[in-house]
Amino acid sequence: MGRRDPQVLRKLAGFHTGWYSISSRPFYLCKMVQNEISRSRGRPRNYDPDVALARATDAFWSTGFSGTSLDRLCEATDMNRPSLYLAFGDKRALYLAALGKYIEQSSQAIAAALDYEVTLAVALTQLYEFTLTVYLPKAANARGCFMISTAVPEATNDDEIRSLLRAAVAEFDRLVCARLLHARQIGELPAASDPATLASIATAVVHTLAIRARAGESRKALMAIVAAAVTMICGPASAAARTKPRAVR
Repeated sequence: MGRRDPQVLRKLAGFHTGWYSISSRPFYLCKMVQNEISRSRGRPRNYDPDVALARATDAFWSTGFSGTSLDRLCEATDMNRPSLYLAFGDKRALYLAALGKYIEQSSQAIAAALDYEVTLAVALTQLYEFTLTVYLPKAANARGCFMISTAVPEATNDDEIRSLLRAAVAEFDRLVCARLLHARQIGELPAASDPATLASIATAVVHTLAIRARAGESRKALMAIVAAAVTMICGPASAAARTKPRAVR
């Protein structure tokens, strides 16, 4: 199985909402007037939607969905409210766009880290080291995982966010399980091992890294957890034989 090309996690695609088309001429004319008013009040569309959504994501990442005001989002994106609404919809639509794109890009990056061309121990180490580059950025405060930090608190009362969260966790488990199944097929794991259960353990380690990173634990402490997890999943001999993982770009 070939390795997928890595995707840049933080490069988020734009999201736009549009007017609904109604055949009634009076309604159509009314919407034309409203559009003209909105355009005159809002900033012209000379912004970069990728940049605006990335900045909004950073704002949500810092203070969560509920704690991030529209004023804060306007400041972060350098857009006024009419422009923000025209570009992304309301605050919830903007958050869902950010969450959906984060999940999409994360899945692609995780698939790249779980390289089938290296040993399982190296692949898992690459996965964990990649997540730590996101959770502990060098140029910013420790922030953990965007999905865990922002979606988990909202999932209790928002069915759509809960569905996105559940689907993302299931997809993460599926990617890791497929990689572990391959490792068992080529003899890296015992024939009696259970890839599904091991995948749940492997992804649970990612979740605890996210929480501990957000809580302020050091990279050294987190890498000790990584080493122990790789040894537990792969076995002492396989973990000890691993070489330095290649960089995931």
